[in-house]
Amino acid sequence: MKQLLFLFLLVTASVSAQEKKTILFFGDSITAGYGIDQSRAFPAVIQEKIDSAGLNYTVINGGLSGETSAGGLRRIDWVLQRKVDIMILELGGNDGLRGIDLSSTKDNLQKIIDKAKARYPEMKIIIAGMQVPPNLGVEYTKEFMDLYPSLAVENDLPLIPTILNKVGGYDEYMQADQIHPNAKGHRIVADVIWEKLETIL
Repeated sequence: MKQLLFLFLLVTASVSAQEKKTILFFGDSITAGYGIDQSRAFPAVIQEKIDSAGLNYTVINGGLSGETSAGGLRRIDWVLQRKVDIMILELGGNDGLRGIDLSSTKDNLQKIIDKAKARYPEMKIIIAGMQVPPNLGVEYTKEFMDLYPSLAVENDLPLIPTILNKVGGYDEYMQADQIHPNAKGHRIVADVIWEKLETIL
């Protein structure tokens, strides 16, 4: 009887593990947790929230420091070799910092979305918006700000307008470079993302 119970529990655990869904955070150094331990970056904090809520999801941190939208487009096929159920797309910030033509940025992000949908039609995608410093010029800054809402509307996708809106400009939450959040900042970024993600989960 004990052996049968053990086998039942083993099979149940195996099925549960197989049914676990995947959330991919696909982004740049913000997602990667540049400057802090990855276990304190916002994807890891999101995993904590998921576990606390008893939800059956595994978070993958697909962040890469220095990644541009073009780099993300080259990398997406490899990343999607593992089935992904939800993707949070956080790319474009480095394009803005380098003053890259934003029509190219938008085209790259659209192609990433298209590839993801083609590979896994049931995948849910969330667009995570970013900001660029105003010293790049009023027109460029506005065009950058409009990029993410435009992608969200054209693809009928949920949008987090600016994931750093509650930490940017606050020394308490940012590293010395004023670009990357510190560990406290990442917890706040996780809260911002969770407001949108939780409704989908």
